[in-house]
Amino acid sequence: MTIAGYIGFYILISPLLILILAGYWKLFEKAGRRGWEALIPVYHLYIMLKLSQRPLWLLLLLLIPGINFIISIGILVDFIKSFGKVGIGQITMSVLLPFIFIPKWGFDKNTRYVGPSGSSDFREQYRDLDKSRAREWTEAILFAVIAATVIRGLFLEAFTIPTSSMESSLMVGDFLFVSKINYGARLPMTPIAFPFAHHTMPLMGTRAYWDGVKLPYYRLPGFSEVKRGDAVVFNYPMDADSPFYRPVDKQENYIKRCEAAPGDTIKMEYGQVYVNNRLIANPPNGEMEYRVRTDGSENVFDRDTQYDLHLEDIQQFTKVDFTVNTTAQSAEKLKTYPHIKMVRPDIKLRGVYDPEVFPHDPHFRWNEDNLGPFIIPRAGWAVKLDSTTMPFYRRAIEVYENNKVQVKGNEILINGLKADSYTFKMNYYWMMGDNRHNSEDSRFWGFVPEDHIVGKAVFVWMSWDTNSPAWCKIRWDRVFRRIN
Repeated sequence: MTIAGYIGFYILISPLLILILAGYWKLFEKAGRRGWEALIPVYHLYIMLKLSQRPLWLLLLLLIPGINFIISIGILVDFIKSFGKVGIGQITMSVLLPFIFIPKWGFDKNTRYVGPSGSSDFREQYRDLDKSRAREWTEAILFAVIAATVIRGLFLEAFTIPTSSMESSLMVGDFLFVSKINYGARLPMTPIAFPFAHHTMPLMGTRAYWDGVKLPYYRLPGFSEVKRGDAVVFNYPMDADSPFYRPVDKQENYIKRCEAAPGDTIKMEYGQVYVNNRLIANPPNGEMEYRVRTDGSENVFDRDTQYDLHLEDIQQFTKVDFTVNTTAQSAEKLKTYPHIKMVRPDIKLRGVYDPEVFPHDPHFRWNEDNLGPFIIPRAGWAVKLDSTTMPFYRRAIEVYENNKVQVKGNEILINGLKADSYTFKMNYYWMMGDNRHNSEDSRFWGFVPEDHIVGKAVFVWMSWDTNSPAWCKIRWDRVFRRIN
């Protein structure tokens, strides 16, 4: 997020914080405390625990990320119960809309402190409301959903690897945790949505969100920026097009590796990536396609001699010629085996035009192994607009930064005004899969805008191989593996 973005975010939330603090001030006074105590961070939670007669050791749990949000919600609920707000609707509104209901009750003459909600007298007085089994279950489910939503939105989210585009770094069936705090959590842009569903309701197949309300893009401060080499989860930019027309935060989740950052110059030559004219090493466990020639022997690739290969990735062209998709280490090992005469990367030649490769313009005769050089846009960078740059940057200007672009002859119009340059508002990234010949990535659809970034993949907590026998489906060597 830019400095202007942070300023805008704090301008947006400051009035809401002031309303909440004003409400707490009045509620503290009603409970016989001094109003200014509500303004002191953490200390105000200590006072709230005392007023509700809940154990003070709960404050220690505030030091645990994720758990602290659940505890904060619990402290708030017990606190507002102490003012007689024990109805499920009142509790729900105090959590979801505190900037409305906390000041409302604080300044309401009829709202008074009725006693600590943790006391036996309070439970006896409100036993019909506070101790019914149905209400307890409803409250437990409600706050479990709220807590899980907060953790999923601001801290960690589970993610499953659905395709082989990152093999063998990440395998199909790997279950990941994606950190939202590394780059800063992105606040919801489509806030009205069904909990835990992304863009489609399970089984029903209907949309899981309503796009009638849209919020601007804001990202909370994080520990770092997206860096080259990071395994990044992001929203698939092409979902903005037909037939889906999905909002940014409801587009499909993809995971790729960041190969170039904002302002970098990237190119590929014969399958090798160069950033700012410096050769970038291929991912150690990444895969690509190799051409293999044998001596014509049968069963070279049988199950006893598959050389760490995926049999389904082996294709035969002639009696002696095959292609295999594997790692560089396995390819080197393959060269040492009998009946193998030649193993080499199956790389496309320069100048062979692939219309599916970015920027989809015959003036740039590029393919998935040879492209560039060109510059990755960064916020504040002004690009000259002409026939050589528009193929690269038009989509970013038009779709991702919401401008109307028209080309009339040699003239370029942006929002109806003639323009010979454009200054980008966002940072962009170049993402590629580790499985270089089996990955749909930036080579085919271009840049990933910063507002599409979801988080950083940090570790595999479970790995499940659906092709293995039932008794050994778990890949134990991958469980709790850190992602490099």
